[in-house]
Amino acid sequence: MKTLRPTILAASLTLAVAWPIAAPWAADTPTDETLIATINGQELPLDLFRLFYFERLQQEQATNTSNFQEQAFNEFVNLVVAAQEGQRRGLDRHAEVRQALALQQLKILSNATIQSIAQEQPPSDAELQEAYRLFVADAERTEYKARHILVDDEEEAKRLIAELDKGAAFAELASRHSLGPTGERGGELEWFSADQMVQPFAAALQELAPGRYTKQPVRTQFGWHVILLEETRKAQPPTFDEARPYLVNALQRDKVAETIMNLRAAATVDLNAEVVKLKTPDAD
Repeated sequence: MKTLRPTILAASLTLAVAWPIAAPWAADTPTDETLIATINGQELPLDLFRLFYFERLQQEQATNTSNFQEQAFNEFVNLVVAAQEGQRRGLDRHAEVRQALALQQLKILSNATIQSIAQEQPPSDAELQEAYRLFVADAERTEYKARHILVDDEEEAKRLIAELDKGAAFAELASRHSLGPTGERGGELEWFSADQMVQPFAAALQELAPGRYTKQPVRTQFGWHVILLEETRKAQPPTFDEARPYLVNALQRDKVAETIMNLRAAATVDLNAEVVKLKTPDAD
């Protein structure tokens, strides 16, 4: 089978495609009637190819070049002729294919609805300011600079603590004994907040004063830790302008979630109990 190249297909294209690097199509503002090609008598809208092209560009994390445009068009043609062959074979009448198509339709309509809800009423300045106030209150938390030594058993951790009590350098012991990836840099951890660590580690750390280390080994699912707190600081939250895109997205997500929750509450759901068996909370 010959590879269908845009140059070979030029005679069958309803719309001439010059493959400029700036955009892989000729019409910047196509109408519903603007076509990219007619394949086996089926007219393919330019917008359909654009949707396919941008999806492929994102999937491949590619650059918009003439080579990629040509590759995408060939893939698009392959997609069309394979789908046409599927219809010819009657595969679109198979139950699993019909259900897969129905599921894709549900997903696409759901995503379109979510976008529509999010964009219906942008957050007000007052809502953004209040969200920023709450964000700053949460963001102004303590951050920690620490080192740790991770070993397999408690006795070894106690032995290392005894060496520290005698004046051994924490970084040197971590470099020699720690099993974690931080061992190579003397057990050093990047700045972090307590909620970024597993609870036993965070709890032990918060009991320390800067310059102190744990006098008892701390057990987590990773092993036994000896922890040294070097210093603390208050996290610096972003400015309102810096946080604004995040705040807008967060408020829109909240609005979408509330709307969907209300739609769900108002929905009439008749469950086929013969197919789906649900247990009540007090069921055995």
